[in-house]
Amino acid sequence: MPRRQTGMRRTLALVGLPLLMMAAGCAPAGSEPTGPGLPTDRHEAFEQRATAVAQAWRPGAEWTTSYVPLQEPTVLLGDPAFTEETKLAFHAGWYREQVPLPSGRPDDGTVRFADGELRVPLVTAAEAYRQIDKGDPPPCPGRPKDPGTPPPANPPDGPDAPVSSEPQAACIPLTVTNVELGSAPVHTTRGEAQVPAWLFTVEEINAVVARVAVADDAVDALPEPVAPATPAPQDLVSAQDIESVDGATLTFRLGVGSCDTGITPLVQEHDHLVVVGGTVVRSTGVCDDMLKLEPVAVTLRAPLGSRPVLDVVSASPLRFAAS
Repeated sequence: MPRRQTGMRRTLALVGLPLLMMAAGCAPAGSEPTGPGLPTDRHEAFEQRATAVAQAWRPGAEWTTSYVPLQEPTVLLGDPAFTEETKLAFHAGWYREQVPLPSGRPDDGTVRFADGELRVPLVTAAEAYRQIDKGDPPPCPGRPKDPGTPPPANPPDGPDAPVSSEPQAACIPLTVTNVELGSAPVHTTRGEAQVPAWLFTVEEINAVVARVAVADDAVDALPEPVAPATPAPQDLVSAQDIESVDGATLTFRLGVGSCDTGITPLVQEHDHLVVVGGTVVRSTGVCDDMLKLEPVAVTLRAPLGSRPVLDVVSASPLRFAAS
């Protein structure tokens, strides 16, 4: 039998992102659709829709037999101890290599799942580097683009000094000093797997930057969601992604309106999957159309394991948030 639980709300949120999966969060409170067969209780509305989502879930054979990742292919191994500059460089993809990058294609590698193994073709180290390197950082007046170049001996100052609106971190790339073929943990549709990856040692951070080495033609896509035919009740909100899984504790992010209150995470648990979402109270005043990502947590009856987590509104399987 499915089970609903509510979790503790956490206050961290990201404000100012474009609206992704919901309309403006400013409808009058209590204005959810009503009519024959439509529940007025928010929790009951979640239960009915979550049950429909769970019943419609029919993934193909690739879900349990292929390599289908649930996260981005760039993984940090260890605590990077980011500064503001290095964090910006990592997310922007600003790198410079100081070592030769092997261009020869390696032999096939092995993805190791909890329930078995899969042989897959791999890309070269040079290809993997091209995938993480998004170009050079823009220059910063008064600071070198190349970290190995000293700044000007007598930079101008006073009222005639040049002024730049560019962030000072914008001229710091990450320096790759070593590369080797290894493996990295990746969340997949078959649970966490050890996946072949090119491991880039970076001088400016403490973590290793791992780029999954599996060739594109060996990576299967997530199945298309099958959402219920009826629209979701207005006060149900979508789960956007998974932040973390710690045993039976599942932390995910809800997409809510800037002025929404009473944010409540909800979960319906089955033996083969988990459905999550949330409810809110809409503001009755003037509000913008911005999306806020609200981290919330729920406790499951048992550890999540390899069960998929589906969004109650779209019926899509959730991916893990980027590092």
